[in-house]
Amino acid sequence: MIKPERGEVWRVFLDPTVGDEIGKARPAIVMSESETGRLALRVVVPLTGWQSVFAKHPWMTDIAPNEQNGLSKPSSADAFQVRSVSLNRFISKIGELEPDEVEEVAASITLVVGYLAP
Repeated sequence: MIKPERGEVWRVFLDPTVGDEIGKARPAIVMSESETGRLALRVVVPLTGWQSVFAKHPWMTDIAPNEQNGLSKPSSADAFQVRSVSLNRFISKIGELEPDEVEEVAASITLVVGYLAP
C-alpha cells in the first residue's frame, strides 16, 4: 500500500466532482501526517496552473516548478479546495515541497477555516 507523506506532491484523481469542486487527475499536496487518523485517507490541497488574478486571493499559494517538486509549470495551491481523499485516488508521486512552502499552504488552510492561533 502506498504511504503519501506530508509535503509530498502526488498526482491524485479527484473525479467525480459536484458543482465548483476542482476535478480531474492533477497534482495535489499531501497536508496530513500519515500517523493522523485511522482511515486510508489523506488531506490534500489540489494544485492548479498559476494565474495572476490569484495573487489577490490569500488562500492561493504560488508554487514555482523545480526539480524537487516535479511540477512542470507555475502552480497555485488552492486551500479553498482542501479535502480528504482515499489512498485509492493517489496515482503517482511527483515530488515534494520545501518545508517553508508546506507551512505557507498550512497557513492558507487556517485562513480558509477561520482559525486564529492563540
